[in-house]
Amino acid sequence: MSINFTRRKFLWYGSVAISTSLLANACNNTSTTTTGNSDKFKVAIALPGVLNDKAWNQSGYEGVNLAKEKLGAETTYVEKVSQADQSEVLSDFARKGYNVVFAHGGQFDAAIQQIAPQFPNTFFVGVNGSIAGANIASLTLDHIQASYLCGIIAASMTKSNKLAYIAGQQFKATQEELRGLELGAKSVKPNIQIASTFIGDWNDIAKAKEATLALISSGADVIYQWLDNSSAAVLQTASDKGILAFGNTKDQLDIAPLAVLTSSVKRLDIAIANLAQLAQQKLLKGQVYRIGLDSPDIFDLGKFGSMVPDKVKKQVTGAKQELITKKISFVDCKEAGKETRCIKK
Repeated sequence: MSINFTRRKFLWYGSVAISTSLLANACNNTSTTTTGNSDKFKVAIALPGVLNDKAWNQSGYEGVNLAKEKLGAETTYVEKVSQADQSEVLSDFARKGYNVVFAHGGQFDAAIQQIAPQFPNTFFVGVNGSIAGANIASLTLDHIQASYLCGIIAASMTKSNKLAYIAGQQFKATQEELRGLELGAKSVKPNIQIASTFIGDWNDIAKAKEATLALISSGADVIYQWLDNSSAAVLQTASDKGILAFGNTKDQLDIAPLAVLTSSVKRLDIAIANLAQLAQQKLLKGQVYRIGLDSPDIFDLGKFGSMVPDKVKKQVTGAKQELITKKISFVDCKEAGKETRCIKK
């Protein structure tokens, strides 16, 4: 079951600023645990990449630190968890008595389903996942909403009428984000072209740069990326080549201000801390928690680049309001024989 949470239902303390000092004591490539009473509420997170990537993994790490700060939780993490090690890392957290374990990426879904039944006293939360069970929840954002808005911007700014999407892996969330980019762009220019590439790694800087250069060579002049530690490589390459791009997860305008149009900002730190609070209160359910643009303290567009005209900003603001009020929504459909999502107005 998937439940959409409005701002009133989901927000906890409102907009919470994370101090950069939280990263100062982080260990490199190992887990670190705050010692404390064995009865203390305990939160763990498995990160697929490095915790200081200024993107996806950092947002997850900041989430468990926010839970520590606000709930008094005992916390730990492991970074750079490979696909082969997922089940063992999650199992180890459960054996050590962690009450709630966050697996930070949809690529953990299979591992969660494999090991959760063995540890009924631990609640597993797949961030960006799509599964649910007795002690399994998923936390996801309605990625298609923000990428739809970015598609409007991209179509308004492109000169070649060729856009591109780069992500680390192909799964439900990245497919939804790609679809949103396509639908938003085609609402402005029906014949626009959108190429996509999944490079098989969220953190490989060389691969990300190579893929970016290949897409630019094919004529793409606006790139939407969803990567982790390698996201900056895409943005900087775009800037060097004089094309435009979008940030993701963090507001990444400052990385490449001459290239970044805006960012799909995902405050997963706040969302993770909120679910940790539900777990502490024994209110966490085995369901998919989906957050949309009606929770702007968690999910919103970032700052606009100076190159975005006021008329485009105004158009995007109007479309955003239509998404929030459900004048524009997305429904499951079939297109060219494939399951996808389509616009419902």
